[in-house]
Amino acid sequence: MNILKSGAFTAFGVTFAHAVAAGPFDGVYRQSAEADCTAIGVEGGALKIEGGVFTGVDNSCRMERPVSIVDMDAKIYDMVCTGEGSDWQARAIVMRAADGGIVMMWDGYAFKYEACPAAVPDEEDEEAGAKPAFAIEPPEGDAPDG
Repeated sequence: MNILKSGAFTAFGVTFAHAVAAGPFDGVYRQSAEADCTAIGVEGGALKIEGGVFTGVDNSCRMERPVSIVDMDAKIYDMVCTGEGSDWQARAIVMRAADGGIVMMWDGYAFKYEACPAAVPDEEDEEAGAKPAFAIEPPEGDAPDG
């Protein structure tokens, strides 16, 4: 079987590129001030852009053919989407917002999303004994007076 003719080689290459390529807008974004940043793609949760894939509420889109917009921190994408039992394509502009979030514009609609805060260890993790991978401790008797 000719792997180039079958399309398997091309499909693998595209999938591999999406898995490793970080995009300029990669991150997790809240849909509202009350959104749960740990719940991706569900109502009341957050949106995620990672490796050329946008994950929204009950749908996801491959972000293809990015074109930079001159003098702006923005790109226009061909969005190839699936969700809620159907497939569709649309164009969208993604722009970095002044506060570090993003603005997404679809035909006739614009949405502003704040960036979710970076993950921080819970107090429970610290209480459970989460420690650095190694620690240098002074030998007994050599501890500084404090």
